[in-house]
Amino acid sequence: MSAPAEIKIARHGGNPFLRAVGAISTLCGIVAAFLIIAAIFITCQMLYVRFWLGESTIWQTEMVTFMMVGATLIGLPYVQRLRGHVNVDLIPLMLPMGLRKALAVVVLTACIVLVGIVVWYGYEMFHLAYQRGWRTDSVWGPVQWPVYLMVPVGFGLLMLQLIADLVGLLLGIEAPFSLDEETTGEGV
Repeated sequence: MSAPAEIKIARHGGNPFLRAVGAISTLCGIVAAFLIIAAIFITCQMLYVRFWLGESTIWQTEMVTFMMVGATLIGLPYVQRLRGHVNVDLIPLMLPMGLRKALAVVVLTACIVLVGIVVWYGYEMFHLAYQRGWRTDSVWGPVQWPVYLMVPVGFGLLMLQLIADLVGLLLGIEAPFSLDEETTGEGV
């Protein structure tokens, strides 16, 4: 059994931009947590109405689905700030610090470009849903654009956190892949 993983939070080093982006990402995590808690309460209410009162439910299932999608997408920058996304660091661990930093710049740049493409097409999808007034096919029939809006907003905020990570790396505030020399044993 291995030791529990250490939580690594993106450093700001006193930089106002990195501090502001970190605050925004933390706020996104708080909003995502509240959306999950609200979805749990709505699910409990739905179970109560359906099984104890014997009545049908109309809006609860879709609302919980919408909230969970929103929590997932709005929570992206917070997870990135905590370095919680999947990270395979075998190659960075094998590289010297200079190459590790170059690889981190390439990876962060590629991620920013890819996430930017998702933001672009996510905005198009949101705009189309808003413009055409798309609604779900359920009895409740809510508009779909708020859910589609979560795609460009969530990924846009993730892109902002990735840009902050790149800035922190280039300014020397953050270690490449959050692997300090103490962690890798290079400084010993």
